[in-house]
Amino acid sequence: MDSSYHETQYNIFTEYEAKYGKTTFGPMSSFTWNNDPKRLLFMLARYKSVASLLRGSKHALEIGCGDSFASRIVCQSVSNLTVTDIDSELLEQAKLASKKPYEYETLYHDFSVAPLTSIDDFDCAYLLDVLEHIQFQNQDNFLSNIKSSLLPYSKVLIGMPSLESQIYASKESAAGHVNCQTKLGLQESLSRIFPSVTLFSMNDEVLHTGFDQMSHYLLALCIT
Repeated sequence: MDSSYHETQYNIFTEYEAKYGKTTFGPMSSFTWNNDPKRLLFMLARYKSVASLLRGSKHALEIGCGDSFASRIVCQSVSNLTVTDIDSELLEQAKLASKKPYEYETLYHDFSVAPLTSIDDFDCAYLLDVLEHIQFQNQDNFLSNIKSSLLPYSKVLIGMPSLESQIYASKESAAGHVNCQTKLGLQESLSRIFPSVTLFSMNDEVLHTGFDQMSHYLLALCIT
């Protein structure tokens, strides 16, 4: 085939597009890309950390997937992935993003109401930028239902912006952030539900145990 590219190895781009089509952004990721592109990179870095920590898991559960723009990063590390959300419109976008070779199952489920019992083989779960949207008085029930949806000794990764970060939050973000916490506060909250909790601070792609009050993001590794 004659190449339309100067360097012929780039023909693979045309072949891939003919086979799989072009990838498009969902509504959430499109908004971020057009309004604050670097924020999209922060999100991808968090998913990359999750993928690394869950590598080798058999069936992962994502809670609060949004438009699932980054879920395929986790697909690379686990055997199976099921993504959930409580927004039907976003789930429709998530379904569109599920394409070979990064396919996953999509499911509507509200963990503030009940555990997920229709699937019984989840050996890990993760929720990024979700817990800060759950009212504090409902938090324990929400987390308990997640725990009850998993196999014993499963990993649960929970990421959220720190309380200290909120002076820098955008108007849109701040409107939904009703439960941001300090690192110590989050440790205490999660320890009520999970027998093992390890907290990390995160700045961009750097995951560390340094001075937490200078970190804008927290990532917890819990064991059921």
